[in-house]
Amino acid sequence: MIKSEIINNTAVITLNRPEKRNALHPFMVEQMKLNLKELAEKDVVHSLIITGEGNTFCAGADLEYLNNLSDNTAIENYDDSRLLAEMFLMIYEFPKPTIAAVNGAAIAGGCGLASVCDFILAHPEESKFGYSEVKIGFIPAIVSIFLLKKIGEGMAKQLLLEGDIIPGKRAYEIGLVNYLSEDVYEKSLSLSERLNKNSLASIKQTKQMINQISNLSVREAVNHCINLNVISRSTADFKNGINSFLNKDK
Repeated sequence: MIKSEIINNTAVITLNRPEKRNALHPFMVEQMKLNLKELAEKDVVHSLIITGEGNTFCAGADLEYLNNLSDNTAIENYDDSRLLAEMFLMIYEFPKPTIAAVNGAAIAGGCGLASVCDFILAHPEESKFGYSEVKIGFIPAIVSIFLLKKIGEGMAKQLLLEGDIIPGKRAYEIGLVNYLSEDVYEKSLSLSERLNKNSLASIKQTKQMINQISNLSVREAVNHCINLNVISRSTADFKNGINSFLNKDK
């Protein structure tokens, strides 16, 4: 259900259910989790791109599986929600930069999948974003956490309560999308190449720092970041970088 490859120092995970519009299914989610764990531990991988096969990024939950949810017990629904939440957290906390190359529709859970990535690239018109859960009596529970962090409460309410589908251009205007491109995949590779030139140690620490301080008070965050500064200045990357800068090397 997924394809995984490494191009130079960039890992590419492709959702590979084009006949189902790359809809999320428990088996696919388990595959994603296994791949994410493996790629996070690979030294050769400096960044990650997630995209979809065909002309859809991810249409959300698998319709056949969604139809069976109403018959699930509370325990089954809890386990299913936990599985999805674990995958989202693994992407959100992935130690290297993550890029969602949204090549088509990213709906409901598919939009959530994009929103947990550090960067979202989209086509101005062909890419579509939306949380349609309210239209079928469902709630965008887990995905709302990451959307709020991405675009703030005001715009998140508009997307989640209206349930409308918006094009990439509009998603860019509200801050959900980072870059627009006519060729989303190639633009994602280009971005990953730029990111791969940065210090991997610094990127890991910066991502971790952002995740840790986002819910702290200003005073708590300052104290925490003082300690992070001390740690970062002891790394080999910092010492090599300072030496190169002072000697005008690249």
